[in-house]
Amino acid sequence: MTGLSEKVDVIVVGGGGAAMAAAITAAERSARVLVLEAAPKDFRGGNTRHVRNIRYAHNAATDFVTGAYPVDEYYDDLLRVTQGNTDKELSRFLIERSEDAADWMTAHGVRFQPPLSGTIGLDRTNAFFKGGGKALLNAYYATAEKLGIECRYEAEVTDLVIEDGAFTAARVRHQGREHTVEARALVVAAGGFQADIDWLKEGWGEAAEGFLIRGTGYNKGRMLRVLMDRGAQTAAEADQCHAIAIDARSPKCDGGIATRVDCVIYSIMVNRKGQRFYDEGEDIWPKRYAIWGRLLARQEDQIAFGIVDAKANDLFMPSMYPPLKSDTIRGLAKALELDPGALEKTVAEYNAACRPGEFKPEVLDGLATEGLTPPKSNWARPVDTPPYYGYPLKPGITFTYLGVKVDKQARVQFTDAKGRTVPAANIFAAGEVMSGNILGQGYAGGVGMAIGLVFGRVAGEGAARLVSN
Repeated sequence: MTGLSEKVDVIVVGGGGAAMAAAITAAERSARVLVLEAAPKDFRGGNTRHVRNIRYAHNAATDFVTGAYPVDEYYDDLLRVTQGNTDKELSRFLIERSEDAADWMTAHGVRFQPPLSGTIGLDRTNAFFKGGGKALLNAYYATAEKLGIECRYEAEVTDLVIEDGAFTAARVRHQGREHTVEARALVVAAGGFQADIDWLKEGWGEAAEGFLIRGTGYNKGRMLRVLMDRGAQTAAEADQCHAIAIDARSPKCDGGIATRVDCVIYSIMVNRKGQRFYDEGEDIWPKRYAIWGRLLARQEDQIAFGIVDAKANDLFMPSMYPPLKSDTIRGLAKALELDPGALEKTVAEYNAACRPGEFKPEVLDGLATEGLTPPKSNWARPVDTPPYYGYPLKPGITFTYLGVKVDKQARVQFTDAKGRTVPAANIFAAGEVMSGNILGQGYAGGVGMAIGLVFGRVAGEGAARLVSN
């Protein structure tokens, strides 16, 4: 079949993890489901293509994790990384509903690998997918085919027909033609707007021109904009996003996990002026790595440079692009096009502030600088062993947080003509398009996948329930 059905029970907009969780859940409850994915088949799945793991609550070690990760600990971690900027009730709901995540995914064809060790530090809290995000998506789509779910690629939803607060049809551009597809329920799981630079400028100004799009280039926020224009309430702000430090030489779009550079906590980070600007050793990498995209975005030309020496360069995952290298700090500065005198001064001042102590690379070791601003709170060792390496880094946006407000049923919240908050009659949202309810700011590795899975399943349940009634 190459055309589009004119009428189905449930339309799911998007083709990533949240969308497929919703589609599969609805189809298992006997709903006739149509998945509309804007990307070509080879690029299906949004940012799920690039994921590696999911953070979920569990009460004991398994074949995938090394120990328990209780609900309360997960909740405390989320409160800390978001600094409390989260819907606490929905966050607690998310975490409690994540407890059967691995079981549900396994039942739908996803395979997990044994726990990972090393500096990533997620072996107890996160389960890693065998084969990564693409393997996960292949499992979901194979399940969808068995369930008779209709999936269409290069099918861009351009508008939604919403009458008296209820969705009735979607306008779809597919194979060069415009279509109208009617449905009794809608699940929007079409991602954020990180690939729309003009929209990013609404939050970041001209600095957005210097951003690299680590995630998919197909997420331009069209469905989010349509819902906002129809009166949907929003969560989070336009400048909040999952943005991390990636290699400045990465492609403009869709570089994915391979572009990430994990040198920060063992390095000193300097800007164009050759000066440090933040505490590199504030916390372990998985809990603080997502702040560095925002920090880089505030620097001149949205770029900074991680400087390490020979004794630190093997402590983190090798980068996709080789670092620049020199036997002297002055030579490295020239290679990085920095002022040699300024970088030498910064390194000398940092080295002088380092104090003796036991270096423990995988835990907060308290090995801190003294009398230095900004300080380095952990892993502070002198940069004094040649050769020296430099990693040019820019902000890489994975996904944006601004999204629609939802309730525990994943129903989109609207403001009616009298200014009251009312849940949509038959419009649900899951994944990045509603992640701002949970992530007002900050990030912890694997939370995005949890949001997509939990609210995707909830949305699918709700949509199927409407159809059955």
